[in-house]
Amino acid sequence: MLTPLHDTDGAPFWEYAAQGELRVQTCARCAEPRFPPRPCCPNCRSFASDWRLTSGRGRIWSYVLPHPPLLPDYAAQAPYNVVLVELDDAPRVRLVGNVVTHPGAPLNSLDPNRIRIGARVQAVFPADGLPQWTLV
Repeated sequence: MLTPLHDTDGAPFWEYAAQGELRVQTCARCAEPRFPPRPCCPNCRSFASDWRLTSGRGRIWSYVLPHPPLLPDYAAQAPYNVVLVELDDAPRVRLVGNVVTHPGAPLNSLDPNRIRIGARVQAVFPADGLPQWTLV
């Protein structure tokens, strides 16, 4: 399984995820949540930020079902879902992920016919700390 690269701005996101927490970088000056993490607030230009704990709940805003040909590490799991989740706590923040049947389940564990735009989801965290989503 491929893992995402960790840069300086995004490192806290992955550290919290490894602890089972979904946190979003938030401007310490104007309270605007932002993702992906970055050094400067696009709203007020402040460099001060905090990491706000979220409920981990959201809804599927969009999705795709990739089919081969794909990168070799993913081809064996196709077809699987890739979703864009809009967070309840931060509606302008959308996170990419996969909806699975349970934490750590394979990417193709959920019947693709169960995926719908607007479906309610909850963040779950398998042992590797890479956030996934389950249907609520």
